[in-house]
Amino acid sequence: MVSMSIPSRATLVEHLVRARIAGDVATPRDNNLDHYRRLANGDRHYWLGLELGDRWADEQDVLAVMAERCGVSDDPEHRHGQDTIDPELTVDGLERMAARLRKAAEGQERVLFATGHPGGLLDVHRATAAALRAAGCDIVVIPGGLRTSEGMVFQFADVAMLERGATLWHTHSPEPMTVILDGLEREGSPLPDLVVADHGWAGCAAQRGLDSLGYADCNDPALFIGEAEGTMQVTVPLDDHVLDPRFYDPMTAYLLDAAGLTP
Repeated sequence: MVSMSIPSRATLVEHLVRARIAGDVATPRDNNLDHYRRLANGDRHYWLGLELGDRWADEQDVLAVMAERCGVSDDPEHRHGQDTIDPELTVDGLERMAARLRKAAEGQERVLFATGHPGGLLDVHRATAAALRAAGCDIVVIPGGLRTSEGMVFQFADVAMLERGATLWHTHSPEPMTVILDGLEREGSPLPDLVVADHGWAGCAAQRGLDSLGYADCNDPALFIGEAEGTMQVTVPLDDHVLDPRFYDPMTAYLLDAAGLTP
């Protein structure tokens, strides 16, 4: 569990900027715009498991959503250099996520955790899972022996991840979540009431009609579009892989406190 003190909102905002979880982030502007363009052009790799049809074929519409919900620059002429995530939007997202986690705890719901960013977000998910278990939730155990085209789907510290070559693997693919949900149905286990994830793991769950909460970087617009359309329950904007995963600890502490999950 998170062992540090719980920051105030103002202190957390300052920390997010200092740690470059938000504010001036490492993801460059040209990378952001390239991903927005690819999503608009129908490249499903960038849809993160969501079905967007032809509703977002104009990359300027994608940029507008990202400016509103993530805090990137809304200037279409800003093509290179620094881009930003608004830390106030990050904390707003954490508070929306906390409200849904509180509901899960009150209802002792069945919750599945997964990450495509184990190098950054594993412990955020692990701590949240531990807090929900302590509150009486049933943390979903995934079926064994699941495989995708990229590797094996394992569960470590209550969090589902992709493993390949004895290494936890970074992936945007929705395929691992697909095989988990199909595997649960195949063995007759109930599906989760709630999924807390990122990347295609979160998008796939949302597209399958499950309540899905996700973290997303400013170069991954699909989950923000999913929330705008009402498919995703919550998308929290942040840099999803900063230099030290411990930098996320104050954010996790704030989230769990806002959800009423701090002992």
